[in-house]
Amino acid sequence: MTFKLHHQLAADTAPVCDLPFSTVLLMNDARFPWLILVPRQTDVREIADLGASERGTLMEEIALVSNVLREVAPCDKLNVAALGNVVPQLHVHVVARVEGDAAWPNPVWGSGQAKPYDDNWKNGLIGAIRTRLGMD
Repeated sequence: MTFKLHHQLAADTAPVCDLPFSTVLLMNDARFPWLILVPRQTDVREIADLGASERGTLMEEIALVSNVLREVAPCDKLNVAALGNVVPQLHVHVVARVEGDAAWPNPVWGSGQAKPYDDNWKNGLIGAIRTRLGMD
């Protein structure tokens, strides 16, 4: 089978780039700088479903993306999670949190209505992330 991004992830995000193992997406919610990594594997729901080498690669990509997100969106805390309660396809959220943000101190999931990015702001943020990842 060929890898296919879950329709809900495609609807809620903008593509940033492909790392060696994962596709990186930007959640279209300007309230929180929020990246999602999706391993390009078919029929994988849990991190535990990956082989040891794949898990290691995913963790390295999570750390890389986390550091880049902190550079482009300074924050007080990074939230990193693989929930999958709504979207079963394995994906990892990396969310930059600032004390006093729209959901602080609670989780961002299910907190209010998403505020879509202005196209210029979104494209600038994606460009900054891509540059720091060495994609441009």
